[in-house]
Amino acid sequence: MAGLAAAAARAAPEQDDPCCALCGRRLGQRVERHHSVPKSEGGTTTVPVHPICHRTIHAFVANHALASSYATMDQLREREDIRQYLRWIAGKPPDFRAPTRRRKA
Repeated sequence: MAGLAAAAARAAPEQDDPCCALCGRRLGQRVERHHSVPKSEGGTTTVPVHPICHRTIHAFVANHALASSYATMDQLREREDIRQYLRWIAGKPPDFRAPTRRRKA
């Protein structure tokens, strides 16, 4: 049981940072961990994000581009497509869900 408790503690959002690393809204019941540099590119550092924010990141930006050009949330927020998404999601509740279309170039 200790292994499950440890895994749950690692997956739980940090009390110090109850906000999504991308949109800044409070985190809801479901929290995902986004690898700033994808695991496939050797990344290990993660940040807490809403599931919809996580899907949006990967819908707009390919893993190789995340590793080379968008390794920080600030760099992602500079993209026009992400800025449009952030304006749209800003007023939504923490557990808001909607389909995410793939838009990678």
